[in-house]
Amino acid sequence: MSIRKVALVTGASKGIGKAIAIELSENNANVIVNYNRDEKESIEVVEEIKKNGVEGIAVKADVSSFEQCASMIEFVKRRFGCLDILVNNAGALADKTLKNMTKEQWDRVMRTNLDGTFNVTKNALTIMRDNGRIINISSIAGVLGNFGQTNYAASKAGVIGFTKSLARELGKRRITVNAVAPGFIDTSMTKAIPFIRRKIILAMIPIGRAGTPFDIAGLVAFLASDKAGYITGEVIRIDGGLSY
Repeated sequence: MSIRKVALVTGASKGIGKAIAIELSENNANVIVNYNRDEKESIEVVEEIKKNGVEGIAVKADVSSFEQCASMIEFVKRRFGCLDILVNNAGALADKTLKNMTKEQWDRVMRTNLDGTFNVTKNALTIMRDNGRIINISSIAGVLGNFGQTNYAASKAGVIGFTKSLARELGKRRITVNAVAPGFIDTSMTKAIPFIRRKIILAMIPIGRAGTPFDIAGLVAFLASDKAGYITGEVIRIDGGLSY
């Protein structure tokens, strides 16, 4: 019987993060569900995780705060002693053309998406075991750019550069670092897109449908597994062919 791994998923109270947390629990990992605002939803995710016979616990921390991330990792250390899998999923949107974007909108997205990835990972490395897995959720916007998303695309492109550099640094410990770049995924973030715009996007996807959070979760679970031990520094698009 394999040793049960310990996973931390940020922004795991809903959407992609929730699906990842549940999928990892189905793969026999104890899962820490990080959230910032949605305590009720996080507790519900924990209950789903526990149904799979593993430990689940919700931990509140704003990933844009280095100090709160340090406290979260200290809690994980006290509770589990180590960390094997880190999924940096927490993210923020504030879409505007650059002409209309405020400095606050730029800063908020960068603090959450890029600084947050640094804040969590920097602290997590103190307790991550050799042969660990770090999976960063980027976006095809970070690969291709997207109208009205200079802040979001820049932050997600930064996550890609962070991923590739850290993969080189941690290879000697056999810790793999990869990025997943989702396309158009059905979440609360995309539900706000106007109907006509949504129809146009769907028409551009060769697979013919939007992705689901569990499409992303399946890939993340593979990258977190022992089977993916020779994959590192990669950016894997999962977009139904939208970017081709």
